[in-house]
Amino acid sequence: MTTTGTGISRVGQIAINAHDVERAATFYQDALGLKLLFKVPPGLAFFDCGGVRLMLSRPEKPEFDHPSSILYFAVPDIQSAFAFMKGKGVHFEDEPHLLAKMPDHDLWMVFFRDSEGNLMGLMSEVKR
Repeated sequence: MTTTGTGISRVGQIAINAHDVERAATFYQDALGLKLLFKVPPGLAFFDCGGVRLMLSRPEKPEFDHPSSILYFAVPDIQSAFAFMKGKGVHFEDEPHLLAKMPDHDLWMVFFRDSEGNLMGLMSEVKR
């Protein structure tokens, strides 16, 4: 595990804005297949994403009421993930596409919107 001078070694939690936390929680659990860790009433839901906790919450102040940063979810097979999520009614911005040829793999991406309008991405590093 690599750490910085402050001791930071990984991202522990990411907050994602949701105006309707229940609707968003259903999306993240059903459409993305993430494991629900717990809910805290009123209006918090926590999911596990490969050891990083995602927190869905209502914006606490007007200055926080904006779409989140783009999260890129790594998947082993982008075509299968795309088909699964599309079958769950996820709105995609584009089709899976080759973004870059790296020395030992190809980097594929596709972008979608969550139930709250936040832009998200799927990425897959496909070995050649």
